[in-house]
Amino acid sequence: MDWMNHNLSRAKLKASSSTSSLLSGFALVALVEIQINQDVPSGLLIAFSICTTLLVSVHLLALMISTCILPNIEAVSNVHNVNAVNESPHEKMQMFIQMAWAFSTGLGIILFLTEIALICWVKFNTDSANYNTSAAWASTGIVIPVALVFLLFAFHFYRRLVTHKVERSAKELESLAMIATELDNHVDQERGIQNV
Repeated sequence: MDWMNHNLSRAKLKASSSTSSLLSGFALVALVEIQINQDVPSGLLIAFSICTTLLVSVHLLALMISTCILPNIEAVSNVHNVNAVNESPHEKMQMFIQMAWAFSTGLGIILFLTEIALICWVKFNTDSANYNTSAAWASTGIVIPVALVFLLFAFHFYRRLVTHKVERSAKELESLAMIATELDNHVDQERGIQNV
C-alpha cells in the first residue's frame, strides 16, 4: 500500500511538472508574441493580463512544488529496499502534492482555456472596421463547451476515484476483521488445548 501511494505521488508530480511547464510556456509565448492593436478595449486588455498572470503563476507554483518534492521521492524509488518507502516524504508532503496536481491539471487548464478565448478577443475584437468579431465569438463558442466537458469529466472522475478508494478501504477493513476473528478463534483453541 505504501509503495502504491509513493508511486502515485511520484506520477502526479511528474505529470504536474510536464503539464505546468508546457502550458505556462505557451502562455508566455502568447503574451510576448501577440501583436495588440491600439484600439483594443482596455477592459479586455486587463482581463487578458490578469488571466495570463494567473495562468503562469499557478503553473509555476505547481512546477516549483514538483521540482522541490520529486527528487526526494525519486531517490527513494531508486532504492530497492522494501522499507525505503518509509524514507519518502510523500506522506508528509501529500497536501503539497495534491495542490500541485490540482493547480496543474484543474485550475491551470481552466485558465488556459480562458486564455485561448481572451487571445481571440484581443486579436479580433477591435474598434477597427477591418476586424471581424465573429472569430472571437466562434472561439468562445468552442471554448465554453470544452470547459464544461472538462469540468464534468473532472467531477465524474474524482467521484469515481473517491468511490473506488472507499470500496477498497471497506474491503481491507473486512479482511482485517476476518483475520482478527481467525486469530481470536485460534487463541481460543490454543487455550482450550492447554486447559485439557
